[in-house]
Amino acid sequence: MTTTTPPAASIPPAAPVPSGNPVSVSAQTLRKRLASPYASLAAIVIAVLWTIPTFGLAVTSLRPQNSIRKTGWWTFFSDPTITFDNYREVLSGGGSASLGGYFINSFVIVIPAVIIPICLAALAAYAFAWIDFPGRNVLFVMVFALQIVPIQVTLLPLLKLYVQFHVAGSFWTLWLSHTAFALPLAIFLLHNFMREIPRELLEAARVDGAGHVTIFFRILLPLLTPALAAFGIFQFLWVWNDLLVALTFVGSSTSVAPITVALFNLSGTRGTAWYLLSAGAFVAIIVPLVVFVALQRYFVRGLLAGGLKG
Repeated sequence: MTTTTPPAASIPPAAPVPSGNPVSVSAQTLRKRLASPYASLAAIVIAVLWTIPTFGLAVTSLRPQNSIRKTGWWTFFSDPTITFDNYREVLSGGGSASLGGYFINSFVIVIPAVIIPICLAALAAYAFAWIDFPGRNVLFVMVFALQIVPIQVTLLPLLKLYVQFHVAGSFWTLWLSHTAFALPLAIFLLHNFMREIPRELLEAARVDGAGHVTIFFRILLPLLTPALAAFGIFQFLWVWNDLLVALTFVGSSTSVAPITVALFNLSGTRGTAWYLLSAGAFVAIIVPLVVFVALQRYFVRGLLAGGLKG
């Protein structure tokens, strides 16, 4: 009697085990999905829809006054008449429609309102991150908690303080206010970025005899460039587009008020002058638009620096 040996059962190959930690695998999967043609098409559609209002505003600002009153901006392609009289009247014209002085005021306000909180927040973040002093954690939590305080709650007390110290209606009110409102977020962002820097780097500097000043200015400050640039862009856009703080502390003063206040007054006094409102609005948005487009790579690098590896 012959015994036949049954054929060995075929064993399916084992599923491949993804290499690396789960976080990196998830990041790779997300990167592949975002790079798909459907995601690119959706991004293009969203970008086009987002750009249409801005494009319509730009076209309206270049059309003659009579054309704006009779037809919409989308008829520009059938009657492409362009004029720069609207911008000429808005920037250098007389009366309440002139925005040239307010435009300069916005730069005078926004530059110190960006530089001052960056300098103070960088020093404070270094102290919270690398200097051990009593109550450090409690104080940092208190600073972090200030982010939830609404700006509207602080306007009236600050205005009383400014009147008491005889600085109301000056640039100092806007510089100090925007600095105070920006410091909690700036300290939090820069602190988290500094904590990602290897401790061994600072310990090696201390072994070489470097103190806190040398470590901050010669080692950490160059590494903080992406984070500082990201917060600087964010603060610039915030201060440039601000209306509430400026309207509360400086009102409609032509010597101090920014361009947002001028546009607010222009919309109230000349609500039917669309040719002036469109030109003035485009003048107001062109600066932050150029700043963001030119520096957006620094903005993204600063927000992602320290949070992602690889």
